[in-house]
Amino acid sequence: MSRAGARVGVGTRFRYDGETLEVVEMVPTTVGNEVALKDGRGRMLRLSLNELLFSDRAVIIPDAPGPAADDPEEIASVMLGQLNDAERRKLHDRAEHVREVLTGYRSGTPELARDDEPRPEYSPALSAETRYTTKAAELGVGTRTLKRWVAEFREHGEAGLAPKRGPARKSQVGLDDRWVETALEVMVEHTGESKPSRTMVIERTRARVIARFGPEVVPQPSRATAFRLLVELERRHPLFRLSTKRNRDIADRPEGPYGKLRPTRPGEYVLMDSTRLDVFAFDPFTLTWVQAELTAAMDWYTRCIVGIRLTPVSTKAVDVSAVLFQSFRPRPAGKDWPRHAVWPEHGIPRTVLVDVEGAVGPGLASPPLVPETLVVDHGKVYVSEYLTSVCRRMGISIQPARLRTGRDKGPVERYFRTLREGLLQALPGYKGPDIHSRGESPEGDAFFFLDELEAIVREWTATVYHCRPHASLVDPGLPGLRMSPAKMFEHGMARAGYIEAPRDRDLGFEFLQTKWRTIQHYGVEIDRRRYSGPGLPEAGIRSPYDGPVKNGWPFQVDPDDIARIYFRNPTTRDWHTLTWEHAPSARMPLSEDALAFARQLAASKYRYPDDRLAVADLLERWNLGLGTSLVERRMVLRLSREQAAIELPQTAEETVVSLPSVRKALGQAADPEGPSEELPPKSVEMGDDDEADLEDLSAEDGFYTDALEDA
Repeated sequence: MSRAGARVGVGTRFRYDGETLEVVEMVPTTVGNEVALKDGRGRMLRLSLNELLFSDRAVIIPDAPGPAADDPEEIASVMLGQLNDAERRKLHDRAEHVREVLTGYRSGTPELARDDEPRPEYSPALSAETRYTTKAAELGVGTRTLKRWVAEFREHGEAGLAPKRGPARKSQVGLDDRWVETALEVMVEHTGESKPSRTMVIERTRARVIARFGPEVVPQPSRATAFRLLVELERRHPLFRLSTKRNRDIADRPEGPYGKLRPTRPGEYVLMDSTRLDVFAFDPFTLTWVQAELTAAMDWYTRCIVGIRLTPVSTKAVDVSAVLFQSFRPRPAGKDWPRHAVWPEHGIPRTVLVDVEGAVGPGLASPPLVPETLVVDHGKVYVSEYLTSVCRRMGISIQPARLRTGRDKGPVERYFRTLREGLLQALPGYKGPDIHSRGESPEGDAFFFLDELEAIVREWTATVYHCRPHASLVDPGLPGLRMSPAKMFEHGMARAGYIEAPRDRDLGFEFLQTKWRTIQHYGVEIDRRRYSGPGLPEAGIRSPYDGPVKNGWPFQVDPDDIARIYFRNPTTRDWHTLTWEHAPSARMPLSEDALAFARQLAASKYRYPDDRLAVADLLERWNLGLGTSLVERRMVLRLSREQAAIELPQTAEETVVSLPSVRKALGQAADPEGPSEELPPKSVEMGDDDEADLEDLSAEDGFYTDALEDA
């Protein structure tokens, strides 16, 4: 049996700093044992025995065979770990037979002898050769095989009887390395292209090998061998098995290991991203089907969503600013939200408050906090000069993610997936993430308006997502405890000892757009809208600003609520609110896009329209569009027929997409008479159908007419 130990004394050799030394004397001292060493040239060296035994600079050279870390054999746990249950049982039986040959007992000791042990033919009194012959005849193997088992058992124990399995060979296909590398090169070139066939990759590899090395220089494999090689290369560079999108994502992975940002408190990192929702919504202003895009801001430490905005078609820079603005001034909670989903107005969870009943007011949808670092992608709406300048003044650092690397914003990407799987797929009209996931007839379901869909997303986030435990929210001290984002916010407050809240709520005004205008006797005019209110300087006072407009003053405008603008007095530095002259008739927030559409709507109906008529007409149209009953929704679609001649506004950034059935409902196509009111309610969803499918759907006489009239 080999030994793991080695004797250290006079004559023991060591390798110290690459030089072979021999111990010639051991000297005990008051500070410890020391040894005197001599090298091959007769020079002497004195070292501490502790330094010689435990330093990485010294290695002992044993004088007898034994186990070592560089042995070609695998360690026992690796050898035994590769066996399945049947092989383990076979190994256990073989070890019992070997122990019976050596000792006469299958357990190897008389203390654990069985009832019939030792058997007469394996009595320890018999010679070893007799026992070998008897056991070989019993097992049906040769005597030499049995003796080899015994030798391996004596040296390695039961692991020596395991099947000899070494590391897997690098390649199971014996091919020239030049052919293999060329094939891999061709596969890498197809990463960004459509998925090729294996035959095409093989043919291109053969042609490139001949052109590069010459004919008959590199042996060409057979077709079957080349196919087996591509199966092996698929593990190194996926190309044929997965989808092309997944293959590109794998190819974009960094070659080496990469680090990870680890937040330690709420507000340290805020992730922002936008995604296209898997449902189509109905625009209540234009009465058209539009794509809905969601922009969200998430606190990385707590996974709390601190900003949500649903926009039609695409996201603008002002939408990103509006989401960031919500972290300073969160939206109020819904009136019918449950108590556990509402944050007090100061943002501290109710469970932390001493006097819970003292927290009065409607409450907030999310906690207010100030981001320290903003993690965004490279979209122009996220890296605009305006947003970066405001973040610089606020002390917010912008950390761009790597190009085409969604995993850098993994938590917010996971939120989008959870939103789809936990909410969107349960809504009527869900069309799936792609055309292959689409249902048979999603057009038969109901639909939601943009404002309704955003309200649903906000409420689900507050009542479900913030209150449900997440597998990734853990405390290293209690790894078995799973916390919800709301509980993690409490944990972050206790861990950091503070919450980073806006020092001034008015700082949020800096995220709004700035318009430079002069002050007149009637107030301020912006895009043909006149504003006035207290705090506005008198007309004729010279402006202290040297802006793009001569004698102009800066005004902050919210494009989503043009009923009021904001002005800061340069002397007192106080903010003042100026009201639009037609705001009392609006009774609701009105966006710039909605007013532009209202003006176009009024121009087609009145000879001398003004903003009052435009707003009144739009309000009538919008109030009908916000109806929730079947009767009110039917009125929306009937009203749209009367306004079919209006050409809806479409810009480069906001492209309205609609189905032929919707154009028919708007009166832009021939419309047969409506069906009976007894038909079940249906609606149309614009999805990923190809043109042929759209032609087939539009060819069904009266189908979409019935669906829209009864929606």
